[in-house]
Amino acid sequence: MDGRFIKEVSIDWNVIEEHSYLREIPALHFDDSIVFDHKVTFFVGENGSGKSTLLEGIAVAYGFNPEGGTKNYNFTTYDSHSELYHSIRLTKGIRRPQGSYFLRAESFYNVASKAEDYRDNEPIEVYYARYGGKSFHQQSHGESFLALIQGNFVGNGIYLLDEPEAALSPQRQLTLLLEIDKLTRQGAQFIIASHSPILLGLPDAQILSFDEGEIQPCDYVETESYQVTEMFINNREYFLKRLLSNE
Repeated sequence: MDGRFIKEVSIDWNVIEEHSYLREIPALHFDDSIVFDHKVTFFVGENGSGKSTLLEGIAVAYGFNPEGGTKNYNFTTYDSHSELYHSIRLTKGIRRPQGSYFLRAESFYNVASKAEDYRDNEPIEVYYARYGGKSFHQQSHGESFLALIQGNFVGNGIYLLDEPEAALSPQRQLTLLLEIDKLTRQGAQFIIASHSPILLGLPDAQILSFDEGEIQPCDYVETESYQVTEMFINNREYFLKRLLSNE
């Protein structure tokens, strides 16, 4: 059975304002549609290439709150999301997900603050038991990230993650990689914008590069994240000598 919850995405540019900054992001002007034919899809590319913009547009078009959370979250602390979601056209799978979450590193503090407001009448100790045994705000940024994922993400779910490595040490990134692999084996789908050479190394993932002004598939070793990291680790002294000599 096809387990993808989001199968395809396209953009109707007739809906976008004529002078919108979105029209100045070359990679978003892709032909036809993007097909998600793997359980995990990574968006990679330089800052400003459009990967997080597209991920946000997909998330909001799917029904997520722009700042993150489950589809039941409905709040705003700063209305900064783009109009792209109005133009997003999604092709969804036939199954309904059992779990869902839009996780963004930049606004997770706001989501964590709202999480306790949304626990309804659930006893606080029962609520905390799912998230490391204490409030998100009593944990480090990285600890709260993993506590959320390990306590809230389930198989047969759809999860959109925007640069989740921002809060995680290399060791915790490996832990996240293991969690993603475990959940996909249970039927989950992930779409992730990332710069992490650790996360990008997940076997059998689809990697879509937003560099060079277009969205195109690429291999792990072709990503800039891998190449720059490998260059620095294997040639650190030479790399730094050349880099710092230009100051």
